[in-house]
Amino acid sequence: MTAVPVTADQPRLAPTVSRQLFLDSGYVLLGFPLALASFIVLVVGLSLGVGLVVTVIGLPILSGVLHAARGFADIERLRLPGVLGQPRVRPTYRTADPGANTWRRIFVPIGDTQSWLDLAHGIFKLVVAVGTFVVTVSWWAGAIGGSLYWAYDWALPHGPDDTDLPELLGLGSSTAARVGLHTALGIFFLITLPIVVRGCALLQARFARAMLTGVAEMRDRIIVLEEQKRAAASAEAAALRRLERDIHDGPQQRLVRLAMDLSRARQQLASDPEAAGRTLDEAVTQTRDTLAELRALSRGIAPPILVDRGLPSALAALAGRGLVPIELRIDPDLGTPEGRLDPAVESTAYFVVAEALTNVAKHSRATECQVSVLRSGRRLTVSVGDDGQGGAHVAKGHGLAGIADRIRAAGGELMVVSPAGGPTEVRADLPL
Repeated sequence: MTAVPVTADQPRLAPTVSRQLFLDSGYVLLGFPLALASFIVLVVGLSLGVGLVVTVIGLPILSGVLHAARGFADIERLRLPGVLGQPRVRPTYRTADPGANTWRRIFVPIGDTQSWLDLAHGIFKLVVAVGTFVVTVSWWAGAIGGSLYWAYDWALPHGPDDTDLPELLGLGSSTAARVGLHTALGIFFLITLPIVVRGCALLQARFARAMLTGVAEMRDRIIVLEEQKRAAASAEAAALRRLERDIHDGPQQRLVRLAMDLSRARQQLASDPEAAGRTLDEAVTQTRDTLAELRALSRGIAPPILVDRGLPSALAALAGRGLVPIELRIDPDLGTPEGRLDPAVESTAYFVVAEALTNVAKHSRATECQVSVLRSGRRLTVSVGDDGQGGAHVAKGHGLAGIADRIRAAGGELMVVSPAGGPTEVRADLPL
């Protein structure tokens, strides 16, 4: 069971207080008759279905009740975005296999967890709806009746034996005291009306969301976390394989040769000192080259400049080693102590740029490249573009596949736009 967004999550302006008040009021007031209708239909249908379950008739009735509960639940899901300000989410219900017979189709909703949650919501929603309905109507009545009390006080009967609220409070029985007290109460209800109605609407809406989409959203979150875990494991395994290959092809071979040169120099030391000196010179050269390769490998694991000076300095050093001209656009705050990112995000952004620039140098035939790293709110956008021949894609075994795994493990998204003939843009969107 997964949740499917039905509407695009596009940024919207926050509604005004008055508009939100009417949205919340309409949601609560309409919720009561809907709750009453669903309670009657579902309770009667459930009782009939359970009572006849020992016969053949009970199961189709029970299946029909669950379908009716699904219909009431869909109506409620349509109403939730106006209150919660979130896109409508509809769980994916279990469906019968193609070619299934009638009885199998009848049993499908009975075995669906979300259908039973819809049924429970349709029945127990009445309890929440009654309370929120009463409070909302009372507050609206107090706000309107109290604030306009001055307009109809003259039409109300005030007999000599009547005791009004102002008298009970010791304010006297004059018209001014009566109008003043009721107007003050009306103003209080009017001022608190948006808060109280909002609370009632949120109570009813969150109860509905927990019952109607909560399980599906939790299942979706679990799926996303599992995908991130697999992506992290894949990225880590690829990095380890690459490091092992680089060590085997570089420093390990040089160390083997160094050991052989030292052994030869020891043998030459007595018979031919000059040859031994030349061999030792070659060994010193091999040592320096090995150290240089080890430093390069350490930069691939955790570049010291990234740890010490931050992302802008590390990317500037990376661009300085590029084979094509590179234009950098980096948020300068990312290099300050207050604006530095989480180390995991910094590392991910660095390696995205590093791998993309490696692809530019090896495959793109580009003459220029642009790197952009900008922060917007709680998102970091990393973009690498070039004017090369295009054709870049995310495929198993390619560098961009490693980038995709690393970004997915961090909870971000990767977009590659690279038509044949170019240009190419690799864009990563990372959460902060």
